[in-house]
Amino acid sequence: MSRSFGRPLAALTLLATLALAGCTGEPPTSPTDTAETSAAASSGPADAATPATSSPAAVALVPGGSAQQNLPFFTQVVATVWAGPGQVSGRAYIDALAGAGFDKGTMQVTPDESTIGNAAESIEFSVRLGADCLVGQVGPSIGDPVTTVLPGLSSGGCLIGQTRPIDW
Repeated sequence: MSRSFGRPLAALTLLATLALAGCTGEPPTSPTDTAETSAAASSGPADAATPATSSPAAVALVPGGSAQQNLPFFTQVVATVWAGPGQVSGRAYIDALAGAGFDKGTMQVTPDESTIGNAAESIEFSVRLGADCLVGQVGPSIGDPVTTVLPGLSSGGCLIGQTRPIDW
């Protein structure tokens, strides 16, 4: 006889639990809801005071600064070269970085061509600043340029593998 009351009692308990859960007054939130709410909150009145025509603060080389301090400027120089005709020319990046004030003597660059003469899938270039390195990577297999700060190698360089001499 207790078995015949078990199923209806379980169903009644489940129904009561669901009904009580509905009494909280707020719908459950998902991670997406939270992210959208946070994004909406962050674009509130503070952003309304900023004119739409304002541009980001200008970045510049920080002489004697750390790699982290100079990353925004390095990134800007790389983006400028990427937007021009020398997108996959290591020399174009080295020349632009040197022209922007980085020390050419602390730079490395990988070859523009593979060992069999094909265009490289990607090229990397770097500038050593103290113990760290500004490293950029560009090429058809990369998409948009990538720039980052990485620890310098104990050998004194930044890039692992074959690099080419910067003798121009």
